[in-house]
Amino acid sequence: MPQTNEQFERLKQKYQPALNLMEQLQVRLQNLNMEGPKLLIRAVASSPDAKNKVWDQIKLIDQSASDLICDIMVSQQERGSERPAPATMTAGAAVSGSQGNRHYTVKTGDTLSKLSKQFYGDAGQYKRIFDANRNVLRDPDKLSVGQELIIPE
Repeated sequence: MPQTNEQFERLKQKYQPALNLMEQLQVRLQNLNMEGPKLLIRAVASSPDAKNKVWDQIKLIDQSASDLICDIMVSQQERGSERPAPATMTAGAAVSGSQGNRHYTVKTGDTLSKLSKQFYGDAGQYKRIFDANRNVLRDPDKLSVGQELIIPE
């Protein structure tokens, strides 16, 4: 077990800036431990904006976040009952979303190929994302920052 404890401390230190930001934004940390070789962070944010700021920080630390499983949900009471709950974004692991889909907010520098590589491990699967978002995308090469995309399982 010493190896796992060392790995936990190393990963916790690596992602400490994101953990500090979560505290500043009053994102409630529910779980922080190891799941296999990855650091697991589960938390509840009071708003989608707070959740996105934490994700931006995680991407600054490690764009691939392949050693992290991060599940940040938005609090039910903050969302309001008229809007459905957005799916959580998780890096480096399979995630579940409503009805087999995940939601992703486009960031600067994102491309469908890059997202395909991130979620499926294969940049060539970009067409799956494009096909699932034909209602908002006209051209697979033109994404807009802030756009909400569905990432099918």
